[in-house]
Amino acid sequence: MLIIGIAGGTGSGKTTVVRKIIEQLPADRVAVLPQDSYYKDSSHLPIDVRQKINFDHPDAIEFDLLVSHIRQLQIGKAIEQPVYSYLTCTRQPQTVRMIPRDVIIVEGILVLTHPELRSLMNLKVFVDADPDDRLMRVIQRDMEERGRTVGKVLKRYEDTVKPMHLQFIEPTKRYADLIVPQGGNNHVAIDILAQYILRNLKDD
Repeated sequence: MLIIGIAGGTGSGKTTVVRKIIEQLPADRVAVLPQDSYYKDSSHLPIDVRQKINFDHPDAIEFDLLVSHIRQLQIGKAIEQPVYSYLTCTRQPQTVRMIPRDVIIVEGILVLTHPELRSLMNLKVFVDADPDDRLMRVIQRDMEERGRTVGKVLKRYEDTVKPMHLQFIEPTKRYADLIVPQGGNNHVAIDILAQYILRNLKDD
């Protein structure tokens, strides 16, 4: 089993990179484990407290469960991947059943911050992008998908996203085997990644 970690700042284009890699791979041989599915459940907290959760801090992620799920997949066991709602900031009652695949892509802003998780990865990738480009994508996404106003997005960016990026995410570049500038627009890097995966699949 090939395990690939893909990290990078919020709005860097990680999801686009993952999607474009998958488009070049056999569909039945790859699965994606998004870090976002493993945010800790906050249903026990009042809604106003939930809305102030710092999603860009490693403490917000249930890394032990994510690591456990990867280890289960490695030994051939299916897992029940959590489903997390950003609208309610709670883990949903339903889960997504995932069976072991030849390639597991673990994707998220903080996936390279956790030593044990990193140790499971065969390849570590950091998707890099200009801060202004990332901010524009964050504004668009948060307005469309999370119902936030421009003012709220900018305040959250200044108070949380930017300082957490500098403290936790940017430093994980040093763990990356490959840095992909320009996110999903870097077709050369995406093709190299896809070819690396395909070559490993053929060797199996």
